Amino acid sequence: MAKIIFEEGKKVTVKSPATVANLVCGFDVLGMCLEAPYDIMEVRMLNEQKVIIQSTDGYPLPTDPMLNTAGAPLVEMIAELNAGIGFEVLITKQIKPGSGLGSSAASAAGSVVAANHLLGNIFSKPDLVRFAMTGEKVASGVKHADNVAPCIYGGVTLIRSIFPLDIISIPSPRLYVTVVHPQIEVKTADARQILRKEVLLKDAIKQWGNIAGLVAGFMQNDLELIGRSLEDVIIEPVRSILIPAFDDVKNGSKAAGALGGGISGSGPSIFMLSRDEATAKKIELLMQDIYTNIELPFYTYVTTINQQGVQIIDSNS
Repeated sequence: MAKIIFEEGKKVTVKSPATVANLVCGFDVLGMCLEAPYDIMEVRMLNEQKVIIQSTDGYPLPTDPMLNTAGAPLVEMIAELNAGIGFEVLITKQIKPGSGLGSSAASAAGSVVAANHLLGNIFSKPDLVRFAMTGEKVASGVKHADNVAPCIYGGVTLIRSIFPLDIISIPSPRLYVTVVHPQIEVKTADARQILRKEVLLKDAIKQWGNIAGLVAGFMQNDLELIGRSLEDVIIEPVRSILIPAFDDVKNGSKAAGALGGGISGSGPSIFMLSRDEATAKKIELLMQDIYTNIELPFYTYVTTINQQGVQIIDSNS
């Protein structure tokens, strides 16, 4: 490993994007990076082996680095470096925790990509995912990569294995993504607790077929196959009960022309894929009408697949 040289005032600012985990049928193995929303993070190198966490907008983030999804990965990184350096992290959160849009992953991935830039990019992308998974464990109690991998790699990723880590980037067509975030919180740890521990073989076989079909659809630019494969017979039937008006949103969106979609991560956000921007915006209006009618506050986004992942937007190094 290259020698680390400390430079006073060395800092970098990154844009760390939201992600959609699972992609309906790919629980814990598929993920997709979005252009919006995103967090802004500034990371500065310190001449002392410690991690400082600050919120730039007063958002109540844990300041103990081991309890913070951005801090814990950095603690692991500097322990591995053992070079007497540390990092200060300033976070502007725009991805709300508990939204199902990879808020914890954005913090974890953004911090390690930024720190790696300051270190001269001495770590590989798999290394960065390995560090960032520590942040996911802080958030959910489980090391999973279906948010941090697409956040770091960009695009759509397949996590073939966690131990050992094996991540495959999946080519994807240009699709539009409509997201609605009902203003309730579903904690990832809680959403995992309600899942069945065993599944029927016939359901597993159907799920495997959908995962394979979805990956093939992305790789072959086959939008019809993508639409047919966006089906979940194991996780969605259980988790959807936590999301008000889920069936209305999903069924209405497909009737309006969406290829398909479902729960983003553990929810409550719902995402839908569309061929074109006009359809995506039509679906956004439908989502807005549904949640306005039941008087539940919400945010909506019309965006695209982010092929880059965490992006350096300013650096003095």
